Amino acid sequence: MNVLETTLIDDLKNPKTQQKAFRVLVSTYKERLYWHIRRMVTHHEDADDVLQNTFIKVFRSIDKFKGDSKLYSWMYRIATNEAITFINQRAKKAGISSEELQNHLVNNLQADVYFEGDEIQLQLQKAIATLPQKQQLVFTMKYFDDVKYSDMSEILDTSVGALKASYHHAVKKIEQFLTT
Repeated sequence: MNVLETTLIDDLKNPKTQQKAFRVLVSTYKERLYWHIRRMVTHHEDADDVLQNTFIKVFRSIDKFKGDSKLYSWMYRIATNEAITFINQRAKKAGISSEELQNHLVNNLQADVYFEGDEIQLQLQKAIATLPQKQQLVFTMKYFDDVKYSDMSEILDTSVGALKASYHHAVKKIEQFLTT
């Protein structure tokens, strides 16, 4: 952990500096976390809701942050868990599996006014939606966010070897989807 991160964490834990520090935290990390969440939940409004829940959880839980990992890794894990919870709850309400929900969301992606992708990006999103949830996570973290396997291991609480295998399988399935 670097000095700036340590100072930010100390300021977040101090009631006198907490509000200002939280504004700094949000402005520093909101865009990266938003895009991570957006790739998971697909739609802008849903991503905004999950991002807001993520920051609320970070704010309420900062005293529990031990500094064993980077602050961003810790927040990324919270964002990931919030997005998974959101997807699972939405699927349960609809009476379908989370995989079926993902396919439905991706198939309606072109109707999302915030989707700016072309046909290739749409096909990639459809391919990603066919993957099991863990492979989706690993692929998007590596491909879009360029997260190191060591950081991913911390975030997802999985071994580096398992993550590499998941990424490899995800790439093969995506290639197969895109070529058929």
